[in-house]
Amino acid sequence: MPDNNVELEAKSQGLHAKLYLSSQIILRASVISSTLAATWTLITAKQSVVIFGFTLDARYSYSSAFKFFAIANAVACGFCLLSVCFVFISTRQLALGSRQRNFFFFVHDLLMMGLVLSGCAAATAIGFVGRYGNTHTGWSPICDQFGKFCNRITISIAISYFAVLCLLILTIISANPTKLQR
Repeated sequence: MPDNNVELEAKSQGLHAKLYLSSQIILRASVISSTLAATWTLITAKQSVVIFGFTLDARYSYSSAFKFFAIANAVACGFCLLSVCFVFISTRQLALGSRQRNFFFFVHDLLMMGLVLSGCAAATAIGFVGRYGNTHTGWSPICDQFGKFCNRITISIAISYFAVLCLLILTIISANPTKLQR
């Protein structure tokens, strides 16, 4: 009987290791692809309209909040790409010990989540003013004239919030290691 328990425990640990590795890779790939897509959608968002004979342009680079949003997503994409490489290295026991590895992933994921979330918050605030205006300060909504631009910005922000969700899940996974990583 004791031999069967040892075999079952070994199979269980192998299954946990595969599940942990799979979840890390899938979630990190999701973060990489969504932050890259959000950055690309934002950077390529531009529109020109003619109003009363004047040509007006809308570009992400005209807003410091949108610039920060693009940079935050690009940085998160790059660091998550590096973390995928580290996942492969550390699972083969070539890197830090398991506690240090989990702490590294926890801090990395927490910082990336904070960065992307702050970029999303800044872009959401400016996007809200662009769509609805602010009557108290006299800011008029611009999305009536720049609909295509505003729609691309909205899509970019939504994609980036998906990356925040994936990073939150990664942070929770790294903060609560399974029996295998202890």
